[in-house]
Amino acid sequence: MFKIELKLDGEYVKTLAYAEPQTIASIVQGEESLPEGILIYKVDCQYLKSSTSIEADAKLDCVTINSSEGNAIYQDTAAFILCKAYFNLFSTRNKLVIEHSIGDGVFCEVLNYTFSSEDVENLSNEMMKIVQGAFPIEKISMDPKQVEKVVAKKNRDDVIKNLKYKNVDVYKCNGYYDYFLRQLADNTSVVKEFELVYHSPGFILRYPRKGQSRIDRKFTLPRNLFATHQEHDKWLNILNLHTVSALNRAIQDYSINELIQMEEALHEKKILDIANHISWKKDIKLVLIAGPSSSGKTSFAKRLSVQLRVNGIFPHIVSMDDYFLPRTETPRKKDGELDFESIRALDLELLNNDLETLLAGKEIELPKYNFVEGVRERSYKTLQLKENDILIMEGIHGLNDELTESVPFNQKVKIYVSALNNLNIDAHNRIPTTDSRKIRRMVRDHNFRGHSAEQTLMMWNSVRAGEDSNIFPYQENSDFMFNSILTYELAVLKKYAMPLLQSVNNYCPKYLEAQRLIRLLDHLYNIQDDVVPSNSILREFIGGSVFNY
Repeated sequence: MFKIELKLDGEYVKTLAYAEPQTIASIVQGEESLPEGILIYKVDCQYLKSSTSIEADAKLDCVTINSSEGNAIYQDTAAFILCKAYFNLFSTRNKLVIEHSIGDGVFCEVLNYTFSSEDVENLSNEMMKIVQGAFPIEKISMDPKQVEKVVAKKNRDDVIKNLKYKNVDVYKCNGYYDYFLRQLADNTSVVKEFELVYHSPGFILRYPRKGQSRIDRKFTLPRNLFATHQEHDKWLNILNLHTVSALNRAIQDYSINELIQMEEALHEKKILDIANHISWKKDIKLVLIAGPSSSGKTSFAKRLSVQLRVNGIFPHIVSMDDYFLPRTETPRKKDGELDFESIRALDLELLNNDLETLLAGKEIELPKYNFVEGVRERSYKTLQLKENDILIMEGIHGLNDELTESVPFNQKVKIYVSALNNLNIDAHNRIPTTDSRKIRRMVRDHNFRGHSAEQTLMMWNSVRAGEDSNIFPYQENSDFMFNSILTYELAVLKKYAMPLLQSVNNYCPKYLEAQRLIRLLDHLYNIQDDVVPSNSILREFIGGSVFNY
């Protein structure tokens, strides 16, 4: 007799007992406590097919789109089906590139060919045929020579350039082979909901958001964000640096130093442009900076302050954290935990009164929050703005107009900072922006806060939930978007992140996530720290910055 602990997206459902070996399919079949649409199964931190037999005590986790893990699997399976559909219709005529996330989908483009709305409709119909065909998706381990043989016919030299000497996993579906870094579902039939939206020069592959079974019917393109992505894509064209293999080539032939200098110069140019705009607009007295976790907001604020001082503007940085309400008045989440990320956790009345007083040229005493006691204290520090002085406030609610409703629009400027990555592993494997930020945070939290990789990974879903509620809905409200990504940064962060990720044990719920990030970083060569400028945003995470944090 052996026992199976049945879970759904990591949560305990029930314990089942069996006298004889059982396949996963037979265990879950007819189990009323499980929903339809299970994407993949995990047994003791391994992804397994439904045909796999279990014959000893085990924990069986059924993964659905309701979890972050399942949502990523759904997205990549939809992308795999898209790639197969494109190959079915267009063969190797032009290369399909899955570029970057946008809204509830991902923007795709075909090199040297402008897709028409009719092309998109045909592609969508072909995808639906593949879904309805319920074709199995099989993961196969191959050596590099085998991989080269099956992908060379598909115009996938970008995959071949990344191959090393060890075996890699390739997915096979009804005669189609492709390399995908992340785990896929084991059947095409699970991707029941998707949509292709034509947007020249390409299209957007949409899928349900985490926890939803349907796509929001109305699609609104975040135009400022999309324009920022496209601008960075053009920049990568200038650098000829769209894939990891191109970055590795630059590291190998020592041209990386020049590329680093160009990227850092671009950052400085963008910061200078924003500083000049603020300086020219004499009415502006408040600069609000917001963005998701580990976007480099603090470094950006410090570098912007330098450029403002060059222009004769003297910035004063005011901490939004000092305006927290006493802990006894902090709102709570549905689960009863204190919600420090809610805008209601801030004393908006005091903040707006202070801003009104400052902008009127009068003096205030700055608040000081005691995070140990959870109360606000007197700071005995005063502030009064002179003619060429300006306030800078950085925090997650900076783009929400409710935060500073007492300040007229002509007196404030809102800046959205995020690490928007357009570097791909290859044409079909993008590096999600959230992965870049996750690795940044992991390295920073270990270096300066003593946190393990496991701690960072375990808290990431909570971080993302806060961003989804408090940051991303307001990103289009910004006056400027600053892309803090450095195309070379993962090659610098790799030597810090790899040992941290390798320390995550296989009994940790985030073990498979750590292994995925290891596989991602394994594609990159190393870059040493000494080529990173001391004022680089990257220094906020690896140390050695000229700025104090």
